[in-house]
Amino acid sequence: MTSLLIIKIFALATISCLVALALTPLLNRVLSHYKLGKKIRQKETPLYFNLHRHKAGTPTMGGIVIWGTTLILAVLLALLAKISGNPIFDHLNFLNRQETLLPLGALVTAAMVGLVDDFLSLLGFGGHQYGVKFRYKIFLYILIALWGALWFYYKLDWDIIHLPFDGDLRLGWLFIPFFVLVTVGTSFAVNETDGLDGLAGGVLLTNFAAFGAIAFAAQKYDLAALCAVIAGALIAFLWFNVPPAKFFMGDTGSMSLGTALAIIAVYLKASLVLPVIGVVLVAEAGSVIIQLWSKKFRGKKVFLSSPLHHHLEAKGWSESKIVMRFWMISMIASMIGLILILMDRTL
Repeated sequence: MTSLLIIKIFALATISCLVALALTPLLNRVLSHYKLGKKIRQKETPLYFNLHRHKAGTPTMGGIVIWGTTLILAVLLALLAKISGNPIFDHLNFLNRQETLLPLGALVTAAMVGLVDDFLSLLGFGGHQYGVKFRYKIFLYILIALWGALWFYYKLDWDIIHLPFDGDLRLGWLFIPFFVLVTVGTSFAVNETDGLDGLAGGVLLTNFAAFGAIAFAAQKYDLAALCAVIAGALIAFLWFNVPPAKFFMGDTGSMSLGTALAIIAVYLKASLVLPVIGVVLVAEAGSVIIQLWSKKFRGKKVFLSSPLHHHLEAKGWSESKIVMRFWMISMIASMIGLILILMDRTL
């Protein structure tokens, strides 16, 4: 039985990768045809402009291929399992109300908000030259996170977090703001990380792989399959996103994947290990917070540019060097987080 489940998970990751690889050239052709290319800001961020001016016009919204492939496979396999009666489709189906419906629904909902933001940013529609204003954007993502929190609290009767090597802690109604903070924080951390070719995709690949392994160890096999499908689509995305990128992820990819990652972590009672597995995300978001705080209260910068990867660029590191090293840090951190989880659950 275990062998069949392992086959299912790796088969779904492979299918997802192949489907995404097939869809990506079509998406890239559409994005290029309609000139949906990234604008590089000069006035507010001159250092960033000087480092990335050569990327102006590169198609964005490539994250569509990640969540789009995930949604297509989830719906298609569920329909085939229901109408065909074929046991293969029934086995491959991973759409599960208890395990995968919420993270998948949140993935797609956050992706839609990000897609609108990307369009407004690209088209300059209604004067929103750089997309939806931050206060409106964060309000929308808080609403999505609140929906998830209420689902957990009322639908699943869930108000617990797990303290590693200690046990479960019931938060009561405080679970709702905790869930919102984790979800929104993770989403924006991924968004800040998405600034170099291949960076966010590679980091997320190791993170989702780690949580897929945690889900499998927790016998949440459909959730492990969802992580595998996302990971497979990320591999295909990275094929076209490594330097020099054919397209960028965009908010439709980064915000949606960050939302899904946080919800999966909470569901697996691993939210307190998420900062370990996602240490690159923490460092990137933390550098932005430190920079903003320092400029506001000290009147000077801590970093030459933020997030952290732009600071390293300004220091003279090549883009590929930063991306590769952040990938390696993410791999090591994901393994450490996985070890902590497995030790906690077995000791």
